[in-house]
Amino acid sequence: SNVYNDGKLSAKQKELLGLVASVVLRCNDCILYHLDRCIELGYSNEELYEALDVALIVGGSITIPHIRYAYEMIEEIRKEKANKERKEADGPLTIAYLKFSKNSR
Repeated sequence: SNVYNDGKLSAKQKELLGLVASVVLRCNDCILYHLDRCIELGYSNEELYEALDVALIVGGSITIPHIRYAYEMIEEIRKEKANKERKEADGPLTIAYLKFSKNSR
């Protein structure tokens, strides 16, 4: 949607707003989507945690299970991203070498 393009607010800021709104609305699928985008756009864990604090104040205690979910997903997304970057850095030749050296023992 064009709503998430840069305007007076940056696309990055809009994604963070989307995350807070998703928590308040208690939509885990939406939370996951916006967390993924926020991480892709460069938000630190500390920035995300602070935004989740705002969501808790706005949404109240009913949002706590969704905030817990968000914390879990932040860690999961970071792990997946690190694994993907590691695989890309290794490249196909390194992976082929590791398979070959494992099989030749």
